[in-house]
Amino acid sequence: MARKQPQHWLNGLFVLPYLVVYVLLLVLPLVLGWWLSLRDVDMLADTSDFIGLKNYADLLHDDIFMGAVRNTFYFVGLTTPVFVALGLALALALNRPGRTGAVLRAIFFGSSVLSVTIVTLVWRLVLMPDKGLLSNLMIGAGLHPLAPLVIESLALPSVALVTVWWIIGLPMMLFLAALQQIPQEMYEAAALDNASRWRTFASITLPSIKRTVALVAVIEVIQQFQLFGQSYLMTQGGPNNSSRPIVQFIYETGFTQWALGYSAAAAQVLFGLMLIGVSIQAWLGRQRAAEDKQEQKP
Repeated sequence: MARKQPQHWLNGLFVLPYLVVYVLLLVLPLVLGWWLSLRDVDMLADTSDFIGLKNYADLLHDDIFMGAVRNTFYFVGLTTPVFVALGLALALALNRPGRTGAVLRAIFFGSSVLSVTIVTLVWRLVLMPDKGLLSNLMIGAGLHPLAPLVIESLALPSVALVTVWWIIGLPMMLFLAALQQIPQEMYEAAALDNASRWRTFASITLPSIKRTVALVAVIEVIQQFQLFGQSYLMTQGGPNNSSRPIVQFIYETGFTQWALGYSAAAAQVLFGLMLIGVSIQAWLGRQRAAEDKQEQKP
């Protein structure tokens, strides 16, 4: 009879450093932020009074905050589908051997390594009123100059355009990695059957990378909910709060108005919205996986 191996609890020491860092940098700030959101903090008077859910109730009646929520959802809706569709299209176009494909991949990915300051500075020179590159081109074409950053309906779409140009390289590389894992024998069999490119894409490529599609969508939803640098540096949240996102509202409330409890409540709302968005994405992914299994059953 084999002897039962004793349990070595000391093995837990291997994960202890990670656990300590995780608790200190993620769990503890989350708990403290939630507790801070229930208080009225006055840093000048060094007072902190418990007020319960009053901060959350005030947020519901704050027109600027509700506008920031709408702007953030609008921005996520503008950018996430583009990241998925355009990233996949670029990956399909550049998934080929040779020097030209490698150079183009490096060019598209190269913009994502730039800092947000450099990116916004370049695009402000392009989109600035009167003397910007876009305005000069339109004047040269005999058209009225356009300054999208000072037009309410165009400010946030302009920030979305800059964001897509900036970090489209990451979705492209994720899709490229997924495409290169598909066995070439599947495409050769499709070619022998005289399958069209669209049928090959719909029957082989897309089903093979559906997990990557879901991954890219979740990553971009999380990232774009945290929009801050582009809008802050390009439009300052204007004109008329039309491009102010939630993170900028949190920053200005906490570090300009010094309303830390109110700012923490807004941060908790953002965390909840991101959690809901990711949960919906995960639920849709499980639903699609279940439907695929049902279709595969004889």
